[in-house]
Amino acid sequence: MGKSYERIDGRLRAFIEAQHIFFTATAPLDGDGTVNLSPKGLNGSFAVLNELTVAYLDFAGSNAETIAHLRENGRITLMWCAFEGPPNIVRVHGRGEPVFRDDARWAGLMGYFPDIDPAVHGLRAIIVVTAEKIRDTCGYAVPFMSYGQDRPLHASRFARETDESLDGYFQKKEHVATSIDGLPGLPLPLPPLPSTAQHRS
Repeated sequence: MGKSYERIDGRLRAFIEAQHIFFTATAPLDGDGTVNLSPKGLNGSFAVLNELTVAYLDFAGSNAETIAHLRENGRITLMWCAFEGPPNIVRVHGRGEPVFRDDARWAGLMGYFPDIDPAVHGLRAIIVVTAEKIRDTCGYAVPFMSYGQDRPLHASRFARETDESLDGYFQKKEHVATSIDGLPGLPLPLPPLPSTAQHRS
């Protein structure tokens, strides 16, 4: 039986923070628009900010559907599955906002992700989500799967990019500045990373 929660704390928070992957779902307001579902990984790129607020890092990629949908309507659902241990699925339904590099909140939010070097991964936004509904379900049909390690490919691909070349990469991609359905996506030109978030020596 599913259960609803008023906040993200205790065992619920511990479960969420222990997972190596989660999924995000967003959609445009247009009923004919494209629903987007994305897997999110990389240890250290997700954080619980308080009992009703979570955040994750949005890295360089070929599309920016989540950003576009959040800029239009803010709706988002996050989901975690137990691939090890007791079966469980947790969903956080809420309102999300992309915080971009030139936002005054950037430095404070980056403090929640001390193990991530943003310059290595081409970090373009921090997605902040305020929970409106929190639920879990049984997850009996979710298979057992073991975590090996994070893939090094994302870091090896984007570590060589400067702010300028990363902006050029985004400018060339069809669905970064604009979503599949024509909604505004990542604002370009890409602002430089704040000096406090540059590559650590």
